[in-house]
Amino acid sequence: MQQQFTAIIIGSGFGGQAAAVNLRRIGIDDFLILERREWMGGTWSQNSYPGAAVDVQSPLYSLSFEPYPWSQMFAEQDELVEYTNHVLAKYRLREQTRLNTNVTKVQWDETRQLWQVFVEGTEAPLLTKYLINASGPLSTPVIPNFKGRDTFQGKTFHTNAWDHAYQHAGKRVAIIGSGASAAQVIPAIAPDVKHLHVFQRTPHWVLPRPDRKFTPFQRTLLKSKLIYKALRTAIYWGLESRVIGFKYSKTMLKFVAQREALHHISKQIADPKIRAAVTPDYTIGCKRIILSSTLYPALCRPNVSLHPKDDGIAEINERGILTAKGEQIDLDCIVYSTGYDATDGVISYPVIGKGGKSVQDFWAEFPRAYLGTTMPGFPNLFVVTGPNTGIGHTSAIFVIEAQMEYIRRAIAATQQQGARAIEVKAEAEADYTGMIHREMKQTVWQSGGCHSWYQSKSGHVIAMFPGFSFTFRQMAKAFKPAHHRFS
Repeated sequence: MQQQFTAIIIGSGFGGQAAAVNLRRIGIDDFLILERREWMGGTWSQNSYPGAAVDVQSPLYSLSFEPYPWSQMFAEQDELVEYTNHVLAKYRLREQTRLNTNVTKVQWDETRQLWQVFVEGTEAPLLTKYLINASGPLSTPVIPNFKGRDTFQGKTFHTNAWDHAYQHAGKRVAIIGSGASAAQVIPAIAPDVKHLHVFQRTPHWVLPRPDRKFTPFQRTLLKSKLIYKALRTAIYWGLESRVIGFKYSKTMLKFVAQREALHHISKQIADPKIRAAVTPDYTIGCKRIILSSTLYPALCRPNVSLHPKDDGIAEINERGILTAKGEQIDLDCIVYSTGYDATDGVISYPVIGKGGKSVQDFWAEFPRAYLGTTMPGFPNLFVVTGPNTGIGHTSAIFVIEAQMEYIRRAIAATQQQGARAIEVKAEAEADYTGMIHREMKQTVWQSGGCHSWYQSKSGHVIAMFPGFSFTFRQMAKAFKPAHHRFS
């Protein structure tokens, strides 16, 4: 017999964990979490590369209902895994999770008003009334199709799947990419490798990382919900002010943040060639700002070579990399730090809604969703960290929890009305999406003079929400029945 649940959650990272706890808050205990890997935890359990750490202050980059005595302001990967495991254990989420379960397709059954969830290796689909996709935007790594990529005879892997069995010490290593992950890997491995070649397509603006260790007494204080909330609030409002620059005042960005970033370059790099190579030609904030006090010193090491765009990769061959300037670089290992399909590939499996229409069809022009969460034609489907829910200045978990406000209210309204399904109206989604992209025109992400992973293939900025995060939360909490159709 087919198994049926009230709700199925796809993904066990912070989005999936928040969804599970919030379902219980409205009386739904009959849920199942599906995780394609052999362990739970999402991004921070997956990304275990050297130097991995969060770039938002830990007391804010955590679930609001679960304070934690962090050891430092910006937690490293191992501590984030500890926190994840703490949440999973406290809320008994492992008991309602199936590991090694890869979803291959989901399809709406109009007759039964249920979602069919097809899983690899199983013929009969799982059935569920509500479906919550929490697979996350940073779960599908991308490796560009460099000429000759598959001919290299050495070791290769993406930072998303770091091979800890490989000993990089004393080896000739290339890291392709210069974004947030690369900025953490480079200082971590540079002292150990024989030589490190960094291939940078576009430089990022970098600001110092204001990290600090918490004393044992401070960690004890963090166990107090009152003190934890006060610290979260202080951090939150300090970060929220950045939106003024991102959206309303590029002058502020240039004369405050960009000036600080330029000072950071001049203070840490003496070589004029390296200075020029790492100085972006776009407004700060257009791409993700990197926080690091160790990246620039690492790039200045004698065993590190920085290859900017004009000295980039012409092709990869059996021995290593042939550069655009014709230099052959022999290598033992190539590390791809080339990002994720975080816009057009938010959902990696086919989603078939009413009338046989797929999410991929609905997103043919560009990904879009009402409150970044739900779409017309796809009843009872909720997407966590969907289109235009990213945030460049504060904690992504804050926005995830804001989405939970909407999801919780939408499901509760469906139950109260005795309905079998809820679906956002097409006109409501269109109005919301129109507003998002009108507002986006004012932001540095749209007009800062760069091309970033925030943008989809269409050129629309899909990853980011164009405003204050508290504005998004207010909209999510103000559930509007008139914007929805109950059936």
